[in-house]
Amino acid sequence: MAKLYFNYSTMNAGKSTVLLQAAHNYAERGMATYLLTAQFDNRAGEGRIASRIGIGEAADTFSLNDDLFRKIKARLATGPCACVFIDEAQFLSSDQVWQLARAVDDLGVPVMAYGLRVDFRGELFPGSATLLALADEMREVRTICHCGKKATMVVRQDAEGRALTGGNQVQIGGNETYVSLCRRHWRAAMEDGDATLV
Repeated sequence: MAKLYFNYSTMNAGKSTVLLQAAHNYAERGMATYLLTAQFDNRAGEGRIASRIGIGEAADTFSLNDDLFRKIKARLATGPCACVFIDEAQFLSSDQVWQLARAVDDLGVPVMAYGLRVDFRGELFPGSATLLALADEMREVRTICHCGKKATMVVRQDAEGRALTGGNQVQIGGNETYVSLCRRHWRAAMEDGDATLV
């Protein structure tokens, strides 16, 4: 039975690596997949999902105006598809997550979405919030803070390495912009007076 999966984490946890490995597992067994990533995140090139460890794969793209149910239905019309993979799922709209759920329910294709849970302010992305509400299964992709604890938060830094507390929710960047931290060190970085660094 097809399901909607949400694989979530903070920055630099290896979400894209896990996605690419899962897609490779299908390909190794002769099963076709459909990969999608956010159109405006072109750090790896237009229409490409890539990992920091150097692996990558071509992908179709989505923008906020796309109807993903129709996109998936059109892909299925071209031939068999064992699974749909969505990278950068935090950039989905709430409506698009519902479209993915409809594709699972009505088209019978599994959808595996990979994305951030929260932004640098500790707030849910709209796509992630809806995925948390609708996903049949959720899996955390874990990474660690510099202290060794599980990192669940992320800070956005300026050019001097200072944590930013304001700005747009979406800003494309990698290690030069974002650092994953445990909640305690995130609070300290965001200048919460009750947080102490050890």
